Amino acid sequence: MSVLKTSPNLQNPDGFYAELLAAHEGLTKAQSDALNARLILLLANQIGDREKLSAVIGAARGLIPAEPTP
Repeated sequence: MSVLKTSPNLQNPDGFYAELLAAHEGLTKAQSDALNARLILLLANQIGDREKLSAVIGAARGLIPAEPTP
């Protein structure tokens, strides 16, 4: 497996983010969640490498801050 890219690698990230936000405009929370799920599955299909996808999931999960303890 190749090393997971963690440094910026996206051409025109601001344009991509604007397009992503525009795709969600006018959607309900449920529709927005469904759009995100479809995007994830389509992008995973483009990657196609199961081991790399597992590494991506692990990296994303590791970026979630822990909930503060009351």
